[in-house]
Amino acid sequence: MLLQEYRPFTVDKQLVEASIKNNKSLVVTGVLQRAEAKNQNGRVYPREILEREVKAYMEGPVKENRAMGELDHPESSVINLQNVSHNIKRCWWDGDDVMGDVEVLPTPAGNILKALFASGITVGISSRGMGSVKENMHEGTVEVQDDFELLCWDFVSTPSTHGAFMAPKGLNESKIQLPEYKYTNVNNIIRDIICDNTGTCQC
Repeated sequence: MLLQEYRPFTVDKQLVEASIKNNKSLVVTGVLQRAEAKNQNGRVYPREILEREVKAYMEGPVKENRAMGELDHPESSVINLQNVSHNIKRCWWDGDDVMGDVEVLPTPAGNILKALFASGITVGISSRGMGSVKENMHEGTVEVQDDFELLCWDFVSTPSTHGAFMAPKGLNESKIQLPEYKYTNVNNIIRDIICDNTGTCQC
């Protein structure tokens, strides 16, 4: 199952405009993801699982300078090079928040992203990964399971995690599987089919 996690993201317009004017790279920094917190889609990422995946991401894609992401989420586990907009340069933990330095690339998608930032548009940062989830009906959450594999972070238009705003760090240096609401709707349909009209589940 393809899992996607969104967070809102903002930058300083003046630094973005300076980057465009001086033709320099733009690096933004901020919260990429949060562990142990229910996002707007009701999904929770356990700290232990997220720590494991962030470590593997740092030792693999980041270290090898290939931690690319796209502008908008595809419904695929494959990173499409034609739509790459940015590259993650560094990740670290701040409490339960995964922080990151993100370089906006001079690609067509990256230029669109930079133009959105320059116009003061708030976009989201969203993880993409593969794995399964388990629904906790009592708490109204969906917990990501141990088979989760982090693929990348994309920039998107719809945020789902609170407080994930990015800010420029320098010029030259710098909230799902299908979106969770789709997963929830599928669960609700299945539950309606297998449960009787009295609300007593027969499964």
